[in-house]
Order: sequence, then C-alpha cells, then structure tokens
Amino acid sequence: MVKYAASEIPRPFRVEVTRMARLLEVSTSGYYEHVKRSTTTDLMPRQQRRTDLEVKIVESHKASGGTYGSPRITADLREGGEQVTAKTVAKIMAQIGLQGVSPRTFKQRTTIGDPAASFPPDLVDREFDQGRPDAVWTSDITYLTCGEGDMYLCAVKDEHTKKVLGWTTEDHMLAEFVTDAVDRAAAAREGRCVGTILHSDRGSQYTADATAKACRRHGLRRSMGATGICWDNAGAESLWSTFKHECYYRHTFATKAELVAAVDNWINFYNSQRRHSVIGMLSPARYEQSLAAASEAA
Repeated sequence: MVKYAASEIPRPFRVEVTRMARLLEVSTSGYYEHVKRSTTTDLMPRQQRRTDLEVKIVESHKASGGTYGSPRITADLREGGEQVTAKTVAKIMAQIGLQGVSPRTFKQRTTIGDPAASFPPDLVDREFDQGRPDAVWTSDITYLTCGEGDMYLCAVKDEHTKKVLGWTTEDHMLAEFVTDAVDRAAAAREGRCVGTILHSDRGSQYTADATAKACRRHGLRRSMGATGICWDNAGAESLWSTFKHECYYRHTFATKAELVAAVDNWINFYNSQRRHSVIGMLSPARYEQSLAAASEAA
C-alpha cells in the first residue's frame, strides 16, 4: 500500500478515510497519527543504516591512507559482514566527498643500456602472470627525490601473487643496488626460487655481471624486454604507478631517511593490507595464505 504523510494525502482519499472512520467508529485524527508513526518508523532504520555505512566507509578510506575507492571499500565492508553493493558505496562516497586514488596510465620511458653488454632473451612475452607463484618475478628501478637529493628505488615483485618480495632504496644506481633487492627476494622465498624467471628491462644494472652472478646463485632465469618498450615490463611499471599515486606524489620528503621510511611503510601496507582486484580483492599476503591452505587441503 502506498503511504502518504497526512499533509500529502489526496483530497478524494481523505474523503474516503473520513467515511471509513465513521463506519468503524474511530477518529480520523487517530488514523493520520498512525500513518505518521508508520512513515517515521520506516525511515528510521534506513537512516540508521545510512549513518552506519557512512562511518564504516570513512574508516575504511582512512585506513587505506585515503587511497581506496568504492570497489576496495565494498570488499572491506563485505568482509565485515555488510551486504552492500559497490554502487551504493560509490554513491555515499560521492555524497560525503570521498574519493579513491586512481593511478593514471604510465608513460613510456626509455632505458639506456650498456651497448657492450649481452642480453638474455625475453622469456615472458608480456605474459607476466603464468598462473602460479614464483613463475615470473619482475624488477625495475624508479627515480625519487627528497630535500637532500636524488634517490632510487628497486623492487622485485611476484607477478602471480603481486607481492613485493625484495626492495632497496639508495642514493646510487650501482649494480649492488639491484643485487641487494634480488638477494632479499630470494631470502623472502627461503631459496625456493630455482627456475623462477627474473624479468627486467635492459638497464645497465640488469645487464651487469654482478646481477648475472646473483641470478645464477639463486637459480633464477634472466629475461629482458626490448629497450624503450614500457609494456615489455608492464608488471613492474604498474607497481611504480600505484606507489607514486598512492604515496609518493601525495607527500613531500625532507630527508633521505624520511623517504626510505615512507617507501618501507607503503610496501609493507601494499603486501599485507592493500586489496588487489586481480587476486579477488585480497592483499598479496592473504592471497598467498589462501594458496597455501588450498595446497595443504588438496
């Protein structure tokens, strides 16, 4: 039945209400008071739920450092037991002035390689996720800066679980800068990486003999894309896009120590908490745990 506030009831309907009230020997004012109470009672649960959702949405957005949009916040809410759609979350976020951070498409960049170096073949052919952990790792270097000068970040990422396994932040770009990140990635896997492909661009740090030796030491198979083709190392490039838009571009760093701490904090958040749409809105750590549990159950 359609419900109206007393002041909104059409005149023909009011006449009918008066007639029925007389036949039933009840007052019309009592009927209208009942309508008013029913309407208010219906609105209160909706208003309360809207308030509850707003609070939870703000909490999820804040916990992500202001980076989560409606899909990831929806995943947070559903994990907490809420039955809500991403469309509803997006509408509420728009109404209360919240928005996530959307990485823009990365720009094409040119890597200057060492013309005297030898290059391994491309073993990936842009198929970065090959359906299992430790099939393909990608690595790249990105430029950063702070009040004390230039810095560089190197990372090694598992392309199936999206977990950053090893990273280094330094003020130089020597080959050891890369080999330290590779060593840390191998340590994170406790040496279980024999046969894993390490894919990179053709920068001189990756073609260096020290890097080749580090890969042989850990049983890694080196792979490289073409010079200047960013899509040949898109897995690593996507990590930089996410990091810079969610963290680096949003802050100014006065010292090198402050920048290094920010990198470490963000990567730890990325690995342990940040939800990824391609792995079922789980964090890399949670996704790897689910894979381990499924393997034990099989």
